[in-house]
Amino acid sequence: MVTMERGAWLLGPLAGAIASLVLASPAIAGICPAQVGDQIQAITRRSAVSRSQWGIVVDTLTPDSPLFPHSGAPIQRLYTQGGDRALVPASNAKVLVTAAALQRFGPDYRIPTSIYRMGSTEPGSPMILRVVGRGDPSLSDQQLLSLAQQLRDQGITHIDWLIGDDSYFQGETVSASWESEDLQAGYGAPTNSLILNQNAIGVNLYPQAVGQPLRMEWENPNDAPGWQVRNNTTTVPRTASEYIVVGRDMTQSILYLSGQLWVGSEPDLSAVAVTQPGDRFLERFQQVLADQGITVGRSEVVRASMPDPGIEIAAVESLPMAALVTEANRHSTNLYAEALLRQVAVAENSDRARTSALQAGQEAIAAVLAPLGIDSRQFRLADGSGLSRQNSVTPAVLVDTLQAMGRSPDAQLYRDSLAVAGISGTLRNRFRNTAVAGRLWGKTGTLRDVVALSGYLHPPNHDPVVFSILVNDPNLSLGAARQAMDDIILTLHQLQPCP
Repeated sequence: MVTMERGAWLLGPLAGAIASLVLASPAIAGICPAQVGDQIQAITRRSAVSRSQWGIVVDTLTPDSPLFPHSGAPIQRLYTQGGDRALVPASNAKVLVTAAALQRFGPDYRIPTSIYRMGSTEPGSPMILRVVGRGDPSLSDQQLLSLAQQLRDQGITHIDWLIGDDSYFQGETVSASWESEDLQAGYGAPTNSLILNQNAIGVNLYPQAVGQPLRMEWENPNDAPGWQVRNNTTTVPRTASEYIVVGRDMTQSILYLSGQLWVGSEPDLSAVAVTQPGDRFLERFQQVLADQGITVGRSEVVRASMPDPGIEIAAVESLPMAALVTEANRHSTNLYAEALLRQVAVAENSDRARTSALQAGQEAIAAVLAPLGIDSRQFRLADGSGLSRQNSVTPAVLVDTLQAMGRSPDAQLYRDSLAVAGISGTLRNRFRNTAVAGRLWGKTGTLRDVVALSGYLHPPNHDPVVFSILVNDPNLSLGAARQAMDDIILTLHQLQPCP
């Protein structure tokens, strides 16, 4: 059995990044740019983090960026420590993927999902319909209902053969370098062409009276059929510890629940991955069709593209690309980033992507970012989400990407796709009650041995700053590393110009 911890289904290993409240460090009256190095080194030399691998780059924002008021001074490198060191970035890999997706498609692009009628359309001919998924990570039951209603409105009451075309993204649906516990968690859901409800099954656990099992509810009641639930949870008094483990059998539809929550506490929201997402999509669509009075004779999912495209008779579209990028960045939703990587790969390198959209991703991201001056030798992407420890990125290339996006026509949109300190996304619980709240836009990243934060900082008395901080350490104390990282940000916020 594989497990997933309390509240972690959407972000997975990133959930820790939003779990700590950072208290303000002792106030600094103000520091000159020349003092930044000494201040940061004093933090990275703390005993709890001094043996970790640090990669830090801090630059002033390019003066041609419209993001913030600016003195017009050229870019200045305020500090670097291991800036060209290739490190595991965790979810900071999403900075590259989302920048490329926005550049390649533009903010208004929408991913279509279509239904085609195959074969003859003469009266009495078999009704053969093909649902073509193109990897829309935002597709939900609502879009399935729209498709079914479009068919119903055309007078269709029976489908002889319903084909789910899952061929748009070829190759692996998950990275071979992901760890086993990731594969069954909601944050590690597979990425295919026919995505539905983020390819995850959500469960909510509610405390009851002390000593009683937690009450479980399916987030979507339509997911309940066919599952066995083994609930070994308990409601406990507030003197006890809280923990939740949600897992699933690797080969059967058995859900395992264990752990305990305080009486009167908030419910736990968790999820497990769907292992056969194409089948689940088609099964759910048939249920929606039945609710609209449309029966289906035969159905199957195919992974090979079909030579006859047929005639499009119904379609829905994804949220605009700007919204997909925001979901991937602000909330660090892995499935969205994985889908965006594959979208770029198919659009840029259709030949190679016909074998593996995932493996074509590195080359495609590099090709899109190259015109922005991004050096592809400074990053290697084994996935789009950052779950893989085979990803390697330099802090310098992350800063270069943020600088490039900061001067692009979509600069404000890209910045606003990031989490905001103390306010939104994966930074909503960090920097609260500090002067940094509302003045930092960043992308977090956390694995067991990785902490990362990259983004834009707007000190009140200095030109805006673009930074990337990556920490790798097999014996990493996440709390100590995150506190050190946040103290660096609090220090940079005190920047002021000096003669």
